[in-house]
Amino acid sequence: MPSFLNAKRPPVFCPGCSHSQVVNALDKTFQNMGLAGEQIVIVSDIGCSGLFDTFFNTHAFHGLHGRALTYAAGIKFARPDLHVIVTMGDGGLGIGGAHVLSTCRRNLDLTLLVLNNFNYGMTGGQCSATTPEEARVGSGFLNRLEKPIDACQVMGIAGAGYVTRASAYTKTLPATLEAAIRFDGFAAVDIHGVCTGRYTKQNKLTPKTIKASLEEMPSLESYSALNARKEYGRHYRETASQLKPVASPHHIETQFEPPRTDDGRSCQKSDFLEEKPDFSGRQEVVIMGSAGQRIITAGEILCLAGITAGQHASQKNDYPITVLRGHSVSELILSEEKIGYTGIETPCAVIALAQEGVNRRRAMFGHLPPETLVIKNKDVDIPSCAGKIVETDFKADRIKSQDWALAALALLAHRNMVISMDMLEAALKIRFKGKVLENVLTLVTLYRTIL
Repeated sequence: MPSFLNAKRPPVFCPGCSHSQVVNALDKTFQNMGLAGEQIVIVSDIGCSGLFDTFFNTHAFHGLHGRALTYAAGIKFARPDLHVIVTMGDGGLGIGGAHVLSTCRRNLDLTLLVLNNFNYGMTGGQCSATTPEEARVGSGFLNRLEKPIDACQVMGIAGAGYVTRASAYTKTLPATLEAAIRFDGFAAVDIHGVCTGRYTKQNKLTPKTIKASLEEMPSLESYSALNARKEYGRHYRETASQLKPVASPHHIETQFEPPRTDDGRSCQKSDFLEEKPDFSGRQEVVIMGSAGQRIITAGEILCLAGITAGQHASQKNDYPITVLRGHSVSELILSEEKIGYTGIETPCAVIALAQEGVNRRRAMFGHLPPETLVIKNKDVDIPSCAGKIVETDFKADRIKSQDWALAALALLAHRNMVISMDMLEAALKIRFKGKVLENVLTLVTLYRTIL
């Protein structure tokens, strides 16, 4: 087999750098396995190990520091037929530690090569997650304050089925790399080497001392049996294939015409307003309430109603991390044209049901045009505005607080503003079933008599 090395971009490392040995060993491995360049993807991290993707005539992906395994996982899921090799330094190992642990737990068929030279060689020789405590490095005394990790022990405990250590200088490195690549699951090789550009200027480290150090490290044999299980990608596909297929998205047929002005424009027409507003086919509605008032649900219903009239719809919600208290605001857009920007510019209707929601959007009121209809509950104080204010008392009408938003939509629909009653009832039938549907239809019908 010919070499996979890119003649136009030969490896360039500091003289004596162990990365050169790993490049040649990996090239030899690919040749021994009889692979073709299109069967291999090299995903590289940042640092000196991040140069590997440029040295080989294979598929390649260069990612962010510590994130190489995440990109590799996506590639492997999309193309399980490819051999995905990740090259990462001890710097990327530390920075991307959470991603390393997740990959070990998943057992996805990836091969991780940790080019471990015990420091951040490219950026000044600072200490990394594997730097010995007694080493002298570019970050002063910091490494003396931390215990270095044993990469293989950490990955083995996290669930990796194949973990092994190797010296960059051993003649058996190609065989070690081949075993890792052929392993059916996540395999990691912690390759110890020398950084001549930084580390060995102040620390004694040679191929001989690396060999001796590796021989003294704890055995890793137990992890093969302890973590033996199905490869994640295959197991995922097998399990997913046994599930009931997900139903296709519900298709909503266009059944109605949206409320229009006399000149045919899709626009609000309301008995509340003395003049016909001009919103030119784009209706924007803001519902301001509090937790428990089903503001988000009302917004969804409004969108569904618009869709039944062939309109595009968007919903943008605002609420705090708390569930049972705080503001709840929903901004809705119905438009005959595609919606490229979901920001509310000129709302045609504002529904103010609770003080928390109003306080969250106080600045909006000062910019409302006279054509905007403002429906407010009696107990809510709103800032001074130019809009047409209509006050209602849902509590006096014996409507529960959680139904106020729906009642407000019924108010709009009964006045043929933004949506029609037919559109609203169709949306309710899409959103609800059974007894719940009966109750909400009764509510919107009953509210017509109240109005």
